[in-house]
Amino acid sequence: MAIPVDAAAAVLREAMRETVKRYSWWYLIQGILLIVAGVLAILSPIIASVAIVSLLGWVLIISGVLQAVGLIGASNVPHFWLQLISAVLAILIGVLLLRSPEGGLLVMTMLLIVYFMVEGIAKVIFALTIRPFPNWGWVLGSGLVGIVLAFVLWANMPLSADWVLGFMLGVLLVSEGAALTYLAWQVHKAPAEKSG
Repeated sequence: MAIPVDAAAAVLREAMRETVKRYSWWYLIQGILLIVAGVLAILSPIIASVAIVSLLGWVLIISGVLQAVGLIGASNVPHFWLQLISAVLAILIGVLLLRSPEGGLLVMTMLLIVYFMVEGIAKVIFALTIRPFPNWGWVLGSGLVGIVLAFVLWANMPLSADWVLGFMLGVLLVSEGAALTYLAWQVHKAPAEKSG
């Protein structure tokens, strides 16, 4: 049983390596953009925090409207009223977040904690999957930074939710951007180099 799992892991690892090699320029550009966005969020954490809440407000309104439009003429669909209530709630919450973004910062802080944790775990798993790949430790480090930030944010939850949200997001974006940029640059510099 362990042999097929190891073989499948090796195939997946090789596919990931080839993807990183093939799209190294895109990873490099993405990394640089993440760093720039992260620096801007760190320099203006309150603006970044309010922007996050406002963006969520618009996303909820748009998704609620699309869900409501999809329900037009579909009153015989199972759980129609539940879906309609869900659409209306999405629109209402979106409007409330846009009217008072500061009020949504605590909720967004909770969501960001979940995001940091999930993103950090995903990065750690990705790093361990490509482990023999050169400089895989940078990706692992960015994942660990995300997990640590989740715990730090949780520990300081009620305090300074207005600026902590934007600042932490900036730190995470810079660390992920730096890891992606470094990984892509190393891959691009030595495309013929064999890994593993």
